[in-house]
Amino acid sequence: MGTTQLETVPEPKYWHLKTVLSEALDSDFAVGEILPNERELAARFGVARATLRQALEQLELEGRLQRRRGVGTTVAPPRVGVSVGAEQHDWPGTAGDSWQAADCAVGAPPLAVARLFDTEPLEEVHTVRRIRATHGQPVAAELLYVPASSVPDLTAIDAPSGPARARSVLRELQRLDLEGQDRAVELGSARADDAKELDRLPGAPVLVVTTRYFSLGRTVAVSVATYRADTCRLTFGDSGDLQISHDSHRQAS
Repeated sequence: MGTTQLETVPEPKYWHLKTVLSEALDSDFAVGEILPNERELAARFGVARATLRQALEQLELEGRLQRRRGVGTTVAPPRVGVSVGAEQHDWPGTAGDSWQAADCAVGAPPLAVARLFDTEPLEEVHTVRRIRATHGQPVAAELLYVPASSVPDLTAIDAPSGPARARSVLRELQRLDLEGQDRAVELGSARADDAKELDRLPGAPVLVVTTRYFSLGRTVAVSVATYRADTCRLTFGDSGDLQISHDSHRQAS
């Protein structure tokens, strides 16, 4: 980074500093590298630490920086694309899937998820927990709800528990003929469990993507994926279609 004093500019000083810092991140730092402390940066650019903090906070909001507990401020990896178009037609866990199965549990789904299945709330489902990471850092956590009736051939002997059972549920799900899917996206706040998975503070902004998978003329699986809003961006595919829903019911999270 350079040491030139910031000149007087018509825009706010912190905003100009943000631009200078952004250019320095592209030329002088690698992904994951830790930035110098605030005192050193403020001295280099001849600004007050309050001005520096404003610039750093803006860069964090834009996904250029990450504040990591116990580490400091690091250069963020490129944003992960979250596709919300209708062109995808794959089951979770197929070849090229970037998610890693972490665990699987059996029990009643949340009421909001049960409504998406149009089934009795107490019907048991397999809840597959998966994590998506980039450059070694988690960027999304998913809960995939699969009713037992969608994978009737799954046995406890084949997959007793944990990641092995999660992978078995995904394999059985792929035996079905995928007839279609729909996807809804909303901005939310990280719950305690999500925050822990994603190395964020509770209440941090997240993107919640809810996907329904259709087969046999009905919904056979529901995915609720929580993405870090600071490291992810929405993509719409070639069609560019975007549907705006005015449903008064909040999506499952």
